[in-house]
Amino acid sequence: MRATTIDEVIDLLEGIIEESKALESTTGYFAALYQKVTISVKEKLNTGYFDNDQRMELLDVQFANRYFEAYFNYKNGKTITQSWEKTFKHTTDNKLIVLQHLLLGMNAHINLDLGIAAEKISKENIKELHDDFNRINKLLALMVEEIQQDLARIWPTLSTVLKWLKNIDNFLIDFSMNLARDGAWKFANNLDSITEIKKDKLIKERDSKIANFAQSIIPTSWIIRLVFGIVRISERGTTISRIKALEKQ
Repeated sequence: MRATTIDEVIDLLEGIIEESKALESTTGYFAALYQKVTISVKEKLNTGYFDNDQRMELLDVQFANRYFEAYFNYKNGKTITQSWEKTFKHTTDNKLIVLQHLLLGMNAHINLDLGIAAEKISKENIKELHDDFNRINKLLALMVEEIQQDLARIWPTLSTVLKWLKNIDNFLIDFSMNLARDGAWKFANNLDSITEIKKDKLIKERDSKIANFAQSIIPTSWIIRLVFGIVRISERGTTISRIKALEKQ
């Protein structure tokens, strides 16, 4: 299933959210947050926020279709990128907290898919996309703030715990600001500068790195695992109620 407009993106995400609720699947966490960000992008269209609204809707659709392709192919047992495969496999890991599920989805989608989508819609001069790319990344960066606000309803003391664990706090900042913004744009430009034959190789190399990076979202330090374990036990509500907490209010 693929979208052709931003409204169709929102509708397809709604379908995944509702299916996740019915199955009590943690897949709905990322889908709910993603839908909220997509709605924010839609609200910015035709307001003068972007230089080129038509191009930005196209980017949003191309970007989302990478997620939809991974989601539906995984459900049907088809091959998907390593990054998304690692993300979806962990949706059944009951030891992970909501924050980790969200970051795994962001890792695959922003750090791999965003650069690919940006290059695909820039058939003439990718440099013309730069300003709007930064603007949409400002909206994507709000995902981290949204996470903090939404998760406060699921586990109110999570923010305090993250401040205690300075390494985790630094990791969240590095992840959201450096990799998501600069990494995706650099990747898009690298794709734009090479031949079609070489693009597949570069994408596979990038995919492998991003899949490996996902492991840092699941720390092996016993202290961090202990704290996350406490958070997991203390998280309020059911999978369904947590999905609802992450949806647009």
